[in-house]
Amino acid sequence: MSEPFRLPAGGRIDRTAPLRFTFDGASYTGYRGDTLASALLANGVRAVARSIRHGRPRGVFSAGTEEPNALVQIQAPFPEPMLSATTVELYDGLAACGLAGQGRLARHPDPARYDAVYAHADVLVVGAGPAGLAAALAAARSGARVILADERPEPGGGLHDTAVTLDGAPAAGWVSRVAGELAGLPEARLLPRTTVAGYYDQNYLIAVERRTSHLGAAAPDRAVRERAWRIRAGQVVLATGAHERPIAFAGNDLPGVMLAGAARSYVNRYAVRPGHRAVVFTTDDSAYPAALDLLACGVEVAAVVEARRQPPAGWAAQCAAAGVPVLAGHAVIATNGRGRLATADIAPLTGEEVDLARRETLEADLLAVCGGWNPAVHLFSQSGGTLRHDETTGAFLPDLARQAQQLAGAVTGHKTLAGCLADGIRAGQAAARAAGYVPAQVSLPATDKGPVTAPLALPLVPYAGDGAPWAGHYVDLQRDATAADVLRATGAGLRSVEHVKRYTTIGTAHDQGKTSGALTTAVVARALQVAPGELGTTTFRPPYTPVAFATLAGRNRGELADPVRYTPSHDWAAAHGAAFENVGQWKRARYFPVGGEDIDAAVARECRAAREGVTFMDASTLGKIEVAGPDAAEFLDRLYTNLISTLKVGAIRYGVMCRADGMVFDDGTVMRLAADRFLLTTTTGNAAAVLEWMEEWLQTEWPTLRVWLTSVTEQWATIAVVGPGSRELVGRLAPGLAVDNDSFPFMTWRDAEVAGIGARVCRISFSGELAYEINVAWWHGPALWEQVAGTGVTPYGTEAMHVLRAEKGFPVIGQDTDGTVTPHDLGMSWVVSKKKKDFIGKRSLARAEAARLDRKHLVGLLPADGQLLPEGTQLVATAPLPAPPVPMLGHVTSSYRSVAFGQAFALALVKGGRDRIGQQLFAPVGDAVVPVTVTEPVFYDKEGARRDG
Repeated sequence: MSEPFRLPAGGRIDRTAPLRFTFDGASYTGYRGDTLASALLANGVRAVARSIRHGRPRGVFSAGTEEPNALVQIQAPFPEPMLSATTVELYDGLAACGLAGQGRLARHPDPARYDAVYAHADVLVVGAGPAGLAAALAAARSGARVILADERPEPGGGLHDTAVTLDGAPAAGWVSRVAGELAGLPEARLLPRTTVAGYYDQNYLIAVERRTSHLGAAAPDRAVRERAWRIRAGQVVLATGAHERPIAFAGNDLPGVMLAGAARSYVNRYAVRPGHRAVVFTTDDSAYPAALDLLACGVEVAAVVEARRQPPAGWAAQCAAAGVPVLAGHAVIATNGRGRLATADIAPLTGEEVDLARRETLEADLLAVCGGWNPAVHLFSQSGGTLRHDETTGAFLPDLARQAQQLAGAVTGHKTLAGCLADGIRAGQAAARAAGYVPAQVSLPATDKGPVTAPLALPLVPYAGDGAPWAGHYVDLQRDATAADVLRATGAGLRSVEHVKRYTTIGTAHDQGKTSGALTTAVVARALQVAPGELGTTTFRPPYTPVAFATLAGRNRGELADPVRYTPSHDWAAAHGAAFENVGQWKRARYFPVGGEDIDAAVARECRAAREGVTFMDASTLGKIEVAGPDAAEFLDRLYTNLISTLKVGAIRYGVMCRADGMVFDDGTVMRLAADRFLLTTTTGNAAAVLEWMEEWLQTEWPTLRVWLTSVTEQWATIAVVGPGSRELVGRLAPGLAVDNDSFPFMTWRDAEVAGIGARVCRISFSGELAYEINVAWWHGPALWEQVAGTGVTPYGTEAMHVLRAEKGFPVIGQDTDGTVTPHDLGMSWVVSKKKKDFIGKRSLARAEAARLDRKHLVGLLPADGQLLPEGTQLVATAPLPAPPVPMLGHVTSSYRSVAFGQAFALALVKGGRDRIGQQLFAPVGDAVVPVTVTEPVFYDKEGARRDG
């Protein structure tokens, strides 16, 4: 394997497991344990992507989720865009390419599965670094149920990025012992590769676990790629660490410019030498061990450029002993190179300026930068916690917590390993105690505490006179936003960092400003000459890192998200050649062709049978909700526009529900089964929405009402028997049921045996014909259907049903309405009670807006020459059409051919429609303009005589 920058030994990679991959079409090798970023660096690839606006080459900048530069697209085995190379685990066969800020979605379905689970924990520890491991161990030893989640493949956090020791041995040994003990405790769960992405009220958190790094050739076809964990925790310990802070200077975006902590990580974790010759530029102590680690692995360190006047004495002495000069009071003012770093210009700092007379150039292909550290307060802020600015560290630290949580380690501002470990033990014990357990003792491993020198807040190196002022000082590398952009925003009068964020787009990319957010605040504060604490930060919103929509959906994909639901008659209908359509989630028979009929012929035959003989259809898909309780009648009175409480037991009433804005939400029938029990029906597609709507009002607005709601849609199978011959057929099937008008009037129901099956029979008609709806237990539905079909009558489907109801002017909610239609617009003022004091939407119906004369009304249309109008066709007042824009009067909502009166007809919503009855309008159809006559919406049996037979 040829990896010119791979160290011969060390690191956490598995050298026995070489992996082959391609990037931008070129073939490379790496090892298990590499990320795509570390493998590219090992192979000498420095330019990984291009910037989104300026098209500049960009290299690897960090070693984790804060990466703003190295954005890639996975091409194989399955395409996935917008991933950070620093977080993509290397696997055999990976194919990827660099991006310029936008990727490409796959053209074929994703073969992977995405899972979702729920979990409860006494203590959730976020972050498996030294503080998180110590906290989890302290909590788990107490007997508490503990979940430890960390975004990396193995616990240990930053310990694997350094060469520090614990108890006199490499820190990896301590990590292994703690992780092993946690794995052996029955109430402890370790979740590696798991990013906690959102922290919500009442300690509810969302975490995303990467189950496979990607679908490789060896993975099963249905491997779970990612799993969403929905966790409810009694206590949360946030041990989320900190992100290294960059410094803005001219050319700080060139490939080869990298965070110092990242350079150290590539050396120690991945055994990669990130360059040949380095310059380390720092305002913080932590860059010195990075410089020494680089030196130890064979990287020549030209100098440590220290912005502070007084460098930390101990570290400076170690550098001097190693032959590395420390240039105190200096700054990197610019970089040079064609497509990658070649040299860095440095100069002394003199107050707010640089001494250009003493400018010098250092050769380097690696510039390791450290401007201090920003605690990763994202989850803390999401949880409702407040932040305070710490002048000593120049960072925003957690202040007041709002939820049951503890904080530990670098997220609190701790700078030493000893402090982080002690803090972790304290937090774990406190969380266990708060969860009701006796805290366990955990010994603190021995480590070098070390002095810490205060860092210097130097977010922005003074302009050195090269090029346009501040135009090369990049603040947000992913958005190509510079200090000049920030200053332009403040120059335009913006004073809030939230406004500057939106003006410049800083912090809106996939990295959500992890390296740019605090830097932006500092630049704005400098421009406005105010303290950063006065400005605060931009809002930290979930998710912490990007989450795929498929992961959020989990198993709710395909049939699991939108399951196919079958009616009791489905198998019979399929066996008899029915053509099906999807109605909501239901597979419903649309029509039943006989002898090669097309849809028009089949529907015409079915309609003729309904108007002249007898037909039957499966109406089981109507939503059915049982409403029970002492206050059920009062509850329904508040929901429906008409009175329900006056309904007698055994009777049925049509009802309409409106939203609070007075617009029609749904319609259906209400049956009174007993004094305190009702059964209502809804439209097929709205069944779930109506139940949720009812529950919302019951639980949030009227919780004192004693009412219980139960969905019984799939408990009752319903067969509608329709037509002039329906009374005779039902009488034969139910000989014990009196079916004459006097005994069984319209809009009533009766219990009876039908074909030997216990049933509830209703006199309801959606066709205008004499009709009955027979309801039986769902499991008896197929048997009842077979019995009816055995009489030789004609089955009909949804298409004929629509023709029949449209001939009678019966609207379908959602087809003949569009969310802006009131009952009055539908010509149904009779369904709006004037007796009731209140119902949902009553006040809105009284507004002047709801009484406008030019509102759209439901009307009928008769097209000239019998032409069938496409549904959705717009309606205009004149022909030929005037020049655009053409004023539209309305549109066609339903359109069919009628066998009953021998021509095409339509229903439409038309402005002032009822005042236009008898007038001619025009419907543009293709290149033609079809004249139409506006009519009343009822075309057939206007007197309603046929419903009683």
